[in-house]
Amino acid sequence: MRHPQPNIADARWPADPDRVAIVLPGGGYTPARPLLHLARNVLFGHGWTVQELWWAPPTTDEDERAAWALAQATAAVEAESARRVLLVGKSLGTFAAPLAATRDLPAIWFTPLLFRADVVDALAAASAPTLLLGGGGDWSWDPRLADDLGLPYLELPGADHGLEHPDDPVRTAENLVRVTRRVNEFAAAL
Repeated sequence: MRHPQPNIADARWPADPDRVAIVLPGGGYTPARPLLHLARNVLFGHGWTVQELWWAPPTTDEDERAAWALAQATAAVEAESARRVLLVGKSLGTFAAPLAATRDLPAIWFTPLLFRADVVDALAAASAPTLLLGGGGDWSWDPRLADDLGLPYLELPGADHGLEHPDDPVRTAENLVRVTRRVNEFAAAL
């Protein structure tokens, strides 16, 4: 479902108003898709208020999309009055990694765009708890680089950019269980 405005906080599940997780979707991966839906449920279960952004990037130019996503994430963070903010981003949403690094915000990054120097540099500068989740068959994932960053990560062998196996729904479901467990462990430690 596309919304007329690019940055709509469509869903907010109140738990603790002093702890807000902001979900930053991918370019074509909405908060209703499995990875972000399950992350939301895990965070809600740990007492976080969850704000989901629903957006449609206004351009296909990669640098313009990066600037746009970072601006949307910055506006969402600046609109929050919570003492603690957690960023949860998928693909396009990982363009907010510089925001997390400069503001010392914890983050969960699904399929981070590790081919982008701005994302990698921000991840390397992260000092708050940060979790990376990627697929071994994902064009945006680089396991050596993920390892070099020194951040905790979960790599799912053979998984694509959605952390799925399109030809094997059972294996995809198993991936979702592994991801959900890892996000739960991360959230419990925050």
